[in-house]
Amino acid sequence: MGNEGSGMSPLNGLDPSMNRVSALMKGKCFFVTGGTGFLGKVLVEKMLRDCGELDTIYLLVRPKKGKEPSARVNELFDSPLFEKLRTTRPEARKQLVAIAGDVVEKDLGISPADRALLIERVNIIYHCAATVRFDEPLRKAIMLNTRGTKLVVDLAEECKNLDLLVYVSTAYCHLKEALLQEKIYDPPADPHKIIKCCEYMEEKIVEQMTKRILMDAPNTYAYTKALAEGLVSEKMDKIPSIILRPSVIIPIWKEPIAGWTDNINGPTGILIAAGKGVLRTMWCKSNTYADFVPVDIVANAILLSTWNYVGRKDHEKRVYNLTSSAEFKVTWQEIIDIGTSLVEKVPLNGMVWYPGGSMKDSKMVHNICVFLYHTIPAYFLDAIIVLAGHKPILKRVQDRISKGFEVFEYYANNQWDFVSTNILSLRHVVSETEKDRFCIHGDDLDLHTYFEACIRSARIYVLKEMPDTLPGAIKHARRMYWLDKFVQALFWYFVMYMIYSYSTTVSSVVDSAWDSTKGFVTPSIMGSEQSTLN
Repeated sequence: MGNEGSGMSPLNGLDPSMNRVSALMKGKCFFVTGGTGFLGKVLVEKMLRDCGELDTIYLLVRPKKGKEPSARVNELFDSPLFEKLRTTRPEARKQLVAIAGDVVEKDLGISPADRALLIERVNIIYHCAATVRFDEPLRKAIMLNTRGTKLVVDLAEECKNLDLLVYVSTAYCHLKEALLQEKIYDPPADPHKIIKCCEYMEEKIVEQMTKRILMDAPNTYAYTKALAEGLVSEKMDKIPSIILRPSVIIPIWKEPIAGWTDNINGPTGILIAAGKGVLRTMWCKSNTYADFVPVDIVANAILLSTWNYVGRKDHEKRVYNLTSSAEFKVTWQEIIDIGTSLVEKVPLNGMVWYPGGSMKDSKMVHNICVFLYHTIPAYFLDAIIVLAGHKPILKRVQDRISKGFEVFEYYANNQWDFVSTNILSLRHVVSETEKDRFCIHGDDLDLHTYFEACIRSARIYVLKEMPDTLPGAIKHARRMYWLDKFVQALFWYFVMYMIYSYSTTVSSVVDSAWDSTKGFVTPSIMGSEQSTLN
């Protein structure tokens, strides 16, 4: 997120060692929703590691797969992401308290006793919970993203010592705006009426009405997040609150583990699919750029904006666009080129075919390539897998890729820009220590190094491919490279052979026709000449 921070040293005469952000958090109690999600995990780890004198973080956690909320929090603290924290501050586990509940349930599913505890103790609320599936059924998305936000706002209104409610929205929820400003926009409909409709209607009925309800919104995610912003903004005069709009959140840039992620969203998923050899074509304008922000930068921005509102009393800034494209315009072609350059250095296990392919500007050309390079090979290889006595998998993988790219194509073939003045302004009011520990700049970002870390971490934490498997993956990649070259040579040999055969056949037909014609024409001419002579 930018280069302007390079002119900040020394910063406005501030003591370089000053850390007002951590000082603000001392003794504070936090309530975090979505704390077991991608952003929530990184945020909680950061708070415990760099704001260690906070009092308590209450995490809203639902039982899952037979595990109670407290067990899930234990699992979270024991995960690789928290290893650095466990080494330096093992006692930090005591600062995490599980609150059993669920954002989709009435009153967040929180017991009366726990609710009373939160009302009495909580100072700051971070509402990060959301379904980020773009194709989520509308009723489910409304209940989680929109009604869930309303219930968090209701709780915030009751909190006796609330300093701030931070709602994490998305930069892609007001898609009519080619340039998204840092301001409040009207919701696409009355969120209260939409919630009521979804509460009383069955899911099947809501599904039948989805297109009419969404109107020109491309998906349920953008629509429900825009509604949720409306619920937060209408209470801003009563509740101390701010809205943060990150763009596409991607793996960690710096700390605690470079490249760490727990999902395959965004460019990481594209690199994995391409690295496995199952993605050969994309319908995407190669010169367009998307907007990405590393998750650790988003976590830092949340903490800095909290300090700015509560600590500096800057209540003018109520909306922050956490975006990067104003400073870093990384095209899709650049991402693909970087991925290609890393294929031999950090290949993935089980490579189906050597990575290749390209982006297509034409939808028709792309669809043809999907059939030739995705569908046909998937059926062919699945047939071999079935003959070997195993269940087919590649067609299912291709179907998932196709479904994912239906959503991706909308964003990849449209362009939005963002004003991010508010978050950029915070770079000029922090000390050297704050700048370093709560980094929101990209002064030393190297894209090749970053994406290499992303692929290495994805191998370990997403694909469960340990480092000791890398030498074998490199050997397999080399074999696939030569197999790919051999098949290409065979293909072009076949093409040339067919052209040669066709041209030979045509030549033979022409020669035969000519001989037949010559045999017919010559006597006729001779006969004509004789007639003339006579």
